[in-house]
Amino acid sequence: MTTTATPRILLTTTSFQDTPGRHHQLLAETGWEVVTARGPLNEADTLAAVGEVDGYICGDDAITRAVLEKALPRLKVLSKYGIGVDKIDVAACTEMGLPLLFTPGVNHTTVAEHTFLLLLALEKHLLFHCDSTRAGGWKRKTGHEILGKRIGIVGLGRIGREVAIRARAFGMEVTGYDLYWDEAFAAEHAVHRAASIDELFASCDIISLHTNLTDETRDLVRAETIATMKSGVIILNCARGEIVNTADMAAALASGQIAGYGTDVLDAEPPPADHPLLTLPNCVVTPHVGSRTSESVERQAVAAVTNLINAMRGEKPLAQVNPEVAITKHV
Repeated sequence: MTTTATPRILLTTTSFQDTPGRHHQLLAETGWEVVTARGPLNEADTLAAVGEVDGYICGDDAITRAVLEKALPRLKVLSKYGIGVDKIDVAACTEMGLPLLFTPGVNHTTVAEHTFLLLLALEKHLLFHCDSTRAGGWKRKTGHEILGKRIGIVGLGRIGREVAIRARAFGMEVTGYDLYWDEAFAAEHAVHRAASIDELFASCDIISLHTNLTDETRDLVRAETIATMKSGVIILNCARGEIVNTADMAAALASGQIAGYGTDVLDAEPPPADHPLLTLPNCVVTPHVGSRTSESVERQAVAAVTNLINAMRGEKPLAQVNPEVAITKHV
C-alpha cells in the first residue's frame, strides 16, 4: 500500500547528524520530514521516540520487541547505520514483516586503522607520555616493538582481513580463527589458521577481536580463557564490549596477566563514571569512534539513506538482514 501523507523519518545516529556530507542532501532531497534524537537510545527512550514514524535510521539503539510493537503498523522500514544488529530483535522484525536493512562493507578500513591506533598507543605508552609532556614533565617509559609479534585475529570478515593486511605490513606474524575460512586470502597474506579459539588464545602475543556478538561470543574473554593466554598478552576490541567480561578484564589488567587492553567498545555505552576500565593505566578506551571518520561516516550514511529510500519506494535495498521479508512500496 502506498502512503499518501509525507513520510516521517526518525534519525538517531549521532555521527550521521554531526558529520557533513552528501548523505544530508540525499535525505533532504526526498522531501520527507526528518525528526532527530541523540542516540544510542535505551529501550525507554526508543519507546518514546517511535509510534509516529514511517522510517527509522538507527545506530545502536535498543530496538526490542516492545519497541517494534509500538512502532508498528506505521513503521515501514528499519535502516541500520552500520552492520551490528545485536541491539535489534531481528526475529521480531522478521515475524512482524518489517524489513531490516544494514550497510556491510563501508567501515572496514577505518576500524582496522583504529585497531592499530589502540595497539600502538598501548605498546608505546602514548597516553602516559602525552600526559607527562602536557603537564610540563618529561617522564619516559620503555615501550615495545610490534615487529615479529604474533597477532591473533578472532573473526576474519572484512575488518579482520584488513587488520591482517596491516599486521603483515608491520612485519607481524598472523594467526586467524573463523568458522568461515578464506583459503585464498590466507595463502596470499600468510595467515595461519588456528584449529580452535583455544589455540589462538594460547599462542598469540596480541589478540584482536572482530567477531559478532552472539550467545557463543558473549564473555568470550573471561577469567577462564584469560588463564590460557600468554602472560602479558595485549587484547584489542573494536567489535562489541560484551565479548569481554568487564570484571575479569579489570582483574587481569590489575594483576598484569593482561599487559594492556585497547577497546573502542564497552558493555555500557556511555559508561557510568565508576566503570572499572576507565581508570586503569594499562587500559585505553575510546568512545566507540572506530568507524567515525569523515570518509567512513559518509559511506555508511549514504548507504543507510539509499537503503531507506529504495525500500520505501518498493525497490531492492543494498543489503537486507532479513531478505525473507518482502519489500513493499510505501511512497
